[in-house]
Amino acid sequence: MIDHMDFYDITKNKFGLSAVEYVNTFFFDKARDKIYLNEMKKRADDLGIESLLIMCDNEGSLGDPDPIARTKAVENHYKWSEAAKFLGCHSIRVNAYLTESLHGTSTGNYNTTGSYENQINLAADGLRRLTEFGDTIGINTIVENHGGLSSNGQWLAAVMEKVDHPRVGTLPDFGNFRIQGEEWYDRYKGVEELMPYAKAVSAKSHDFDSQGNEINTDYYKMMNIVLDAGYSGYVGIEYEGSKLDEMAGIQATKDLLEKVRDSL
Repeated sequence: MIDHMDFYDITKNKFGLSAVEYVNTFFFDKARDKIYLNEMKKRADDLGIESLLIMCDNEGSLGDPDPIARTKAVENHYKWSEAAKFLGCHSIRVNAYLTESLHGTSTGNYNTTGSYENQINLAADGLRRLTEFGDTIGINTIVENHGGLSSNGQWLAAVMEKVDHPRVGTLPDFGNFRIQGEEWYDRYKGVEELMPYAKAVSAKSHDFDSQGNEINTDYYKMMNIVLDAGYSGYVGIEYEGSKLDEMAGIQATKDLLEKVRDSL
């Protein structure tokens, strides 16, 4: 386990990268700790590292069917929008955790959410309110395909259209297209549907073949989809495999992205 404050040195000096994406659970109790945030900002600035976004988890469901819980979830994220602003990020990444399947059935704790369309309305309500708050301080609110209906590209695109705000967007992840159980959404179709709204992109990786290619995702095909959408921002490295250790997995993903970049 590395210290959170060592993130910058590893990013710059081990991997030769100049931008970072944060995960709020690594500094969950520090969102309003200006001393801690100042140290984060100083270390990034000292190494010439750009802070891009904060991925936010464990703050409630923005599409909760209970209006009180939904409002609480919206308000729980305010501090992360403010921390993102302080650190110089452009966005916070939030979740639309909904577990209804493509076929209109509900499971788990969300069995009161109703129809596919109703879940669009619920998620859009929470997202719109949080996005409007972020807009007041110049921060985007972006949603990752991250399980449940959020891993249905068509559904999440419909949420984007419903929110209809210039500061709302998506963070397409190459691998997060399992809706529930063994129900998967086509990853290439999903990324293509989400790219028109993308303000960030995540290159998910798990395993590699002997040529260094990711065995679950055709990175050449996926990056063509990303580029064809006109995207020119950063692509985040997110290794979640088990065969390589974390550092080797990050390096393998970086090497693959650079190989793909040089061929396109």
